[in-house]
Amino acid sequence: MIKDLENAIGYRFKNITLLQNALTHSSYANEYWHDSLRSNERLEFVGDSVLGMVVAEYLYRTFPERPEGELTRMRADMVCERALAKVANRLDLGSHLLLGHGEEQGGGRTRASILADAVESVIAACFFDGGMEAAKKLIETFILCDVPVGKLTNADYKTAFQERVQQKKDQSISYRLVGESGPDHDKSFQVEVLLNGNVVGTGIGSSKKRAEQDAARVAMESIYGE
Repeated sequence: MIKDLENAIGYRFKNITLLQNALTHSSYANEYWHDSLRSNERLEFVGDSVLGMVVAEYLYRTFPERPEGELTRMRADMVCERALAKVANRLDLGSHLLLGHGEEQGGGRTRASILADAVESVIAACFFDGGMEAAKKLIETFILCDVPVGKLTNADYKTAFQERVQQKKDQSISYRLVGESGPDHDKSFQVEVLLNGNVVGTGIGSSKKRAEQDAARVAMESIYGE
């Protein structure tokens, strides 16, 4: 079954345990092994960075006439949860995931956040097994094939907020984690964004990164009406 996934990815692993690790959700690792470090979360951490760098380089070289802010928003559209979940569905990644009983019963195989994280984990698995070229080939095949050259649908609120604030001198933005709840496999994070030390927005998300985006969105709406 896992060979079917290798065929879909277009890459044959030398160390198949890397791919198996990439498919292991924290709910499974906690339920069966009582060890969250055996889940795909560490791979996801690396995959997120590899993906961001490859996409950024591609956009920089492909669109020399576009400013930094627009490139940032294009990248956000390409690596957002919705876009990565779409890639996961093309690969039928959901059917290969290892999920705990609760997550299985709760529809985890079709949950966008889980699928998006799994894509990033598979990218990292390719990176560690075959180097940057293997990871880049996967990204080129399934992500760079769909570049948003028209209207952008996924706003990068953190960047937009930063750009607006920096129009004035001596402005400082910071983000602060103020709470988290839920089991390890389905956590919710609460983050505050501070402008010059004052809280101007609070956001909630399934990861710290998504909660920060939500907080920046709230701040933009509150301060600028956007």
